[in-house]
Amino acid sequence: MIDLDGTLVDTLGDFEAALAGMLAALGRPPVTRAQIERLVGKGSEHLIRSVLALTQPASDAMNSEADEALQQAAWQHYQSAYLRINGQHSHVYPGVVEGLRALRAAGLPLACLTNKPLDFARPLLAAKGLDGFFDHVFGGDSFARKKPDPLPLLETCRALGTVPAQTLMVGDSQNDAAAARAAGCPVALMTYGYNHGEPITAVDADAHLDTLAALAAGLPAVGQNRASKES
Repeated sequence: MIDLDGTLVDTLGDFEAALAGMLAALGRPPVTRAQIERLVGKGSEHLIRSVLALTQPASDAMNSEADEALQQAAWQHYQSAYLRINGQHSHVYPGVVEGLRALRAAGLPLACLTNKPLDFARPLLAAKGLDGFFDHVFGGDSFARKKPDPLPLLETCRALGTVPAQTLMVGDSQNDAAAARAAGCPVALMTYGYNHGEPITAVDADAHLDTLAALAAGLPAVGQNRASKES
């Protein structure tokens, strides 16, 4: 199971462009890329709520009804902007294609498991030439709950026909790690992604790796790390 944003593709530029379009439509100032990097990873709804909170005028006291209307308007603007630019300001991380090829060559079933909405995830994978590597693609709206809840991982294991203890979660943040631990899955974290501004090496995982290609080469070691932690 492999995460998308911050693991396969650096999508901060896409987030920045889509949020800028959303905020302009709402008459609000843009947010910085550094602010966005701290907020991504928990799904679009969380990202939009957080960005609206960051840009809310100090004098703007809103009731729950007005807040809900703003959230809905923001989501519509964000969705329209994101679909328009999806993949145009992003790039595949070094070692990703090589790593995916090696994992497939090893005969491993692969699923892309992201908190990104499925309508955003599928076109992005296709645009970057990554869609053919995966047996399944699941987004943040594919299940009743998102990572860090374990449900998406457990359902993905079911789809893959594998047991959690033998199904590796590959991600870039504490959300991926927390979901994996709760689901009983081993977890490997990439060191280059987005972890809400915190050092990823401080997050408990069975491996911290610099490239997906290194992961493919070191899978036996990841399994040994997992076994030693359990013993």
